[in-house]
Amino acid sequence: MLRFLVLTSLAALALGNLVPQPRYLEDSVGRVVGGNVAKPNSWPWQISLQYRSGSNYYHTCGGTLIEKGWVMTAAHCVDSGRTYRVVLGEHDLYSNSGTEQIIDVKQVIIHAGWNRYNVADGYDIALLRLANDATLNSHVELGSLPHSGQILPHNNLCYITGWGLTSTGGSLSSQLKEAYLPLVGHEVCSSSSWWGSTVKDTMVCGGGGAESGCNGDSGGPLNCFVDGRYYVHGIASFVSGYGCNYPQKPTVFTRVSAYIDWINSNMM
Repeated sequence: MLRFLVLTSLAALALGNLVPQPRYLEDSVGRVVGGNVAKPNSWPWQISLQYRSGSNYYHTCGGTLIEKGWVMTAAHCVDSGRTYRVVLGEHDLYSNSGTEQIIDVKQVIIHAGWNRYNVADGYDIALLRLANDATLNSHVELGSLPHSGQILPHNNLCYITGWGLTSTGGSLSSQLKEAYLPLVGHEVCSSSSWWGSTVKDTMVCGGGGAESGCNGDSGGPLNCFVDGRYYVHGIASFVSGYGCNYPQKPTVFTRVSAYIDWINSNMM
């Protein structure tokens, strides 16, 4: 029996003994494994999702601003009933640069298919309706979403961005990082020597080598370069329990193009 390590609780899942333990990415500390510190506000649709504890707020996940009043993130980031806010125009979590916009979350919409006890079921997607619209400027922009059903080729250029762990169990870093994660085609990623049947066709994989997402990156975007610009093709979902950058166990994302109709209908 395989156990998924959920960072807020533990849950068991029978998937077969040869499949490594997937692990959610929503821990409140750390950042992307490998990669580099991003140029401030070079990914202006990236947000920091923060939850309230006592009188303070703490980073827990990433997300993408997709409309002035809407953020897209992972379902497992917001299924705890906590009070949330988003910070836009952020770069350093512990330093105020004057570019930040802090907006409360008014409503959380989680996909009806989401099963918090089994991330391998998929549907790890949620929308956050903001209490106020964001102000768009050079520091805060909307992320571009792909066409419905669009599938990118193996090795398409993509980057993960976030504030997750710099290594499995690694040290803290407050600044946004970016890491090159070439897309891994579904045929490869779902093969027996990679993720096997854990990865569904509504998911997309990136990396599988030295660089990866890690705890704290959940909900953040997989930014893929298509036709001269970046589109958000993935929502960071889980990694291997053997380690965030375990060989041939790439970071797994919710495939955004599989949920375009759901996104549009809920934002209406």
